[in-house]
Amino acid sequence: MSSVDKCAAIDLEEGLQITPQFDKRGGLLPVAVQETDTGQLLMLASINEEALRQTIQTGLATFWSTSRNQLWVKGETSGDFLKIDNILIDCDQDAFVYQVTLQGEGVCHTYNEHGKHRKACFYRNVDTESNTLQFIENLH
Repeated sequence: MSSVDKCAAIDLEEGLQITPQFDKRGGLLPVAVQETDTGQLLMLASINEEALRQTIQTGLATFWSTSRNQLWVKGETSGDFLKIDNILIDCDQDAFVYQVTLQGEGVCHTYNEHGKHRKACFYRNVDTESNTLQFIENLH
């Protein structure tokens, strides 16, 4: 590694400038969404530069929808908005965690047995002994 590369890595990892590495991952970076109060992982999504900018400006979680190929403010259609409490960025500035407060039922587009949106997209776990999925109880 050249001294220029070392300096760039130190600035990226130890500096105070926000320099997300969108180019490194084709313009999209992953963001894990975590409920601030409980620490529960709610969903995993993608952001581009515009989604990050809009999230910071509005205080509401905005993503890049890979299925619709457009910006997506969580809650626009469902009413289940995500208020940003804190934004974390990893050491390489190529992944984020949005710590949020739910403003609605949940984040998942699927429904539980009571017909309500699931709180989180992570509602099943892998039983490694039987190699099957099991529903996680008490998400609501």
